[in-house]
Amino acid sequence: MELKDLILKNRSYRRFRQEARIDLETLRELIDLARLSASAANRQPLKYVLSCEQETNATVFPHLRWAGYLTDWSGPVEGERPSAYIVVLGDTEITKSFGCDHGIAAQSILLGAIEKGLGGCMFGSIAREELTEALAIPPRYEVLLVIALGEPIETVQIEPVDRDGDIKYWRDDDGVHHVPKRSLDAIELKRGG
Repeated sequence: MELKDLILKNRSYRRFRQEARIDLETLRELIDLARLSASAANRQPLKYVLSCEQETNATVFPHLRWAGYLTDWSGPVEGERPSAYIVVLGDTEITKSFGCDHGIAAQSILLGAIEKGLGGCMFGSIAREELTEALAIPPRYEVLLVIALGEPIETVQIEPVDRDGDIKYWRDDDGVHHVPKRSLDAIELKRGG
């Protein structure tokens, strides 16, 4: 599969076939992709908590904010929840500033997931203190992101942004998740203009 195809398939999936298990070795393969990715000044300050057991997954789930634009939806119901999570941490004993390392790592993980026939969703909206406590994460580590993973059961479709400029994603009556994207011409700033 070409890179553009992987990127087009790499959508923010929020509903999964929960019973389709993801094993620990698969999660380790995904964080290995992150390990091999670029890191500012090669500091490599990221660490990962891996969760593929139902009990730990149930601990992570309530600390995530699932879809800000879908105000009438509080997240996937039992049976449609992720099969695994990767909690991305910053080690403050290595650096206090993580720059964009966690974004690079998350994209590598999610592209690897797509290549394996999985899907995921990256969360920045997290009840960080509560999740840190629930997972007994030592204080030297800062929760940066959570990546939910599983076998997607929803269709995510890219749409052009309407003339009104609204970029809010939405679901139709059939449960298809629509994501407006600006055009290539709209994001390219021409020199001198």
